[in-house]
Amino acid sequence: MGYKDILVHVDETLRTVERLVIAGTLAARFQAHLVALFVRDASAVSPFITAQLSGEISGIHARNDTEQADRVRTMVDQCRVAPETHTEWRDITGDPAETVALHARYCDLTVVGQSDDDDDNGKPLADHLILSVGRPVLVIPRVGHFPTLGRRVVVAWNASREATRAIHDALPLLKRADSVHVIAINPGHGMAGHGDIPGADICLHLSRHGVNAVCEHIRSDEIDASKMLLNCISDDDADLLVMGGYGRSRMRELVLGGATRDILRHMTVPVILSH
Repeated sequence: MGYKDILVHVDETLRTVERLVIAGTLAARFQAHLVALFVRDASAVSPFITAQLSGEISGIHARNDTEQADRVRTMVDQCRVAPETHTEWRDITGDPAETVALHARYCDLTVVGQSDDDDDNGKPLADHLILSVGRPVLVIPRVGHFPTLGRRVVVAWNASREATRAIHDALPLLKRADSVHVIAINPGHGMAGHGDIPGADICLHLSRHGVNAVCEHIRSDEIDASKMLLNCISDDDADLLVMGGYGRSRMRELVLGGATRDILRHMTVPVILSH
């Protein structure tokens, strides 16, 4: 089992190169087809303004879009990708979040950047994809370089459906990792929670897949789960976090506070999320 097609969202921001390098490295590692998707934002100009534009101004707007697409295409072409990796360029006009989600449904893994939107307005791309695509989303932080992605992995385990999905979506990477640290934070018990030893059952399951995993459970009423995860990532010098995204819904987490939202805001390493 592996990733056979990987989608990477590209734009004119500086972090596009980092996303391309990571997506290209993963494509080479798994001999996957790489899709670089550029979306011309159809909502950048309101319909009212568009209706008022003369043909000449509309042409200028279209040329600006084309020039931007050409610059991003050059970035994609210049990115160092293994010669045997086939890279496909897609230039689509539409709503960015909906367009990326549509194309992501037909790929094994989607690579996007951490949102710069620190409030909860609008439609942050990563948030939208996690909830709407049904496929794993790899979010790359807005700062940092990650040449060893997937060697030392931290897995956030809370025995939920979302965490189970995330682990199995990340199995191709977990199998190749040097170490996998499964962490259960403030675990519960019972049929809807963990077994007698939190994390032990999932580590046993992973070992049967050839994953070198160790488990640990941590209890603390003073530090929230996201901060504890970030501390563990730092202590382990990890280069990847795997976790379930939004246990119930994004809105519920926004109201109550949640690890998914906090990690997406304060992430220090790439994160694979599944819902």
